[in-house]
Amino acid sequence: MDATNLRIIARIKTDFDSKFGVPRQSGLVKNLMGTIVFEPEYRNPDALRGLEGFSHIWLVWQLSEAIVEGWSPTVRPPRLGGNKRMGVFATRSPFRPNPIGLSSVKLEEIKTDPQYGTVLVVSGADLMDGTPIYDIKPYLAFTDSHPDAKGGFADDKFGDKLNVVFPDELRKQIPCDKRDSLIEVLSQDPRPHYQDDPDRIYGMSFAGFDIRFKVDGDTLIVCKIKK
Repeated sequence: MDATNLRIIARIKTDFDSKFGVPRQSGLVKNLMGTIVFEPEYRNPDALRGLEGFSHIWLVWQLSEAIVEGWSPTVRPPRLGGNKRMGVFATRSPFRPNPIGLSSVKLEEIKTDPQYGTVLVVSGADLMDGTPIYDIKPYLAFTDSHPDAKGGFADDKFGDKLNVVFPDELRKQIPCDKRDSLIEVLSQDPRPHYQDDPDRIYGMSFAGFDIRFKVDGDTLIVCKIKK
């Protein structure tokens, strides 16, 4: 199907207005909330009839920050230090022949918003604020789950977390309902893995705050926060 036939049916609202800091995979930060707002043409509650019976859904979305001309058969996965090339189809790199992402998220609630009509509240999303969504499908555990699946080179590179040092005077600046999510995001190490300078100050945007931090070994230290 020609790409021009793809229609944006919705956009997601999240706490990330830039891609730096967004979890590298869906489900890594389980309490990270998002709201799916349908485009006016698709704000028909009949289109969601029966969805309330599912606990998880698939999101098919546009890698809107990674649209480039042409493509490369190999990429440098950040989790491998950015120095080793792998085939693009053996990775989840955003730089692909077609800028399409796929995420499995938990469906927390279907509710009616006075401005946007019926919306979906989800958790565990790895999408920037405003990301266009092409499609939504129910997650079917009996066929979509593969407990014995192998993860290739990724099995040895995922799972390690940083210890987060978050001084109380800075932590209190973050709304209570956002603190746990922010700490979990930071523990995933937002930096590119080819950068390892303990004196460098990094910055990321989260929930309207500029979060400044540095990383020394396996410890991340929050240095400054401003609105």
